[in-house]
Amino acid sequence: MEEERRASLRELEERLGYSFSEINWLDQALTHKSFIYESNHPEKVANEVLEFLGDSVLSLAVSYLLLLQSPGAQEGALSMMRSQLVKRSFLASLSKKLQLEGYLLLGKSQQVNGGTEKSSILANTYEALIGAIFMDSGFNRALEIIQGHFEPFLRAETPSPLFNDFKSLLQIYAQQSHGVSPQYRVMNESGPDHDKRFQASVTIREAVKGLGWGKSKKEAEQEAAKNALEGINTKFQTPNNK
Repeated sequence: MEEERRASLRELEERLGYSFSEINWLDQALTHKSFIYESNHPEKVANEVLEFLGDSVLSLAVSYLLLLQSPGAQEGALSMMRSQLVKRSFLASLSKKLQLEGYLLLGKSQQVNGGTEKSSILANTYEALIGAIFMDSGFNRALEIIQGHFEPFLRAETPSPLFNDFKSLLQIYAQQSHGVSPQYRVMNESGPDHDKRFQASVTIREAVKGLGWGKSKKEAEQEAAKNALEGINTKFQTPNNK
């Protein structure tokens, strides 16, 4: 059984583009704590510590890559982008792309409850994978692997749905830069009931404002947040801005 497991993990290495010197690191990264609790495998180690480590490695690596991509950006903008790139839903999508769920060792309780589809488990598994690579080869090699996974989303010219939730991005900016949440207000409604148009405004301590139109209040607020962010990004990109 153990030989089959190792052969399976070697197949995964080809997809990862990385060969482990110590395959046990990969095995640990893919071992959920529920498997340890519910099976008789005392030799196995759960991936929680690797997940803890991988979270830190990932945060540093993504920060570094963002700074390389946008050397003129300021801390607020970089924080917004990093927050989106390391959030649970995005890491879970990377895990699915690599098909990590097919190699994940889960206890029966998690198998029955759809553990291989849970964003929290998938995101934690990706972090554990990065922690495993770090333990096997160090930061520089882990950085190369992370760059390969994240590069399409780091390019400014590459449109990505990851950055389309403008209200969430503005919320991150407001909390980190001003310590408050954005305030939205519907300014205007127009049109017949079957074709309403709404105008919304967003204010952050009156320092940042945006206006937007939409067919719903939510759509108008998203447009207002987008316009506010465009103003913020313009300020961030001003060479003389201190």
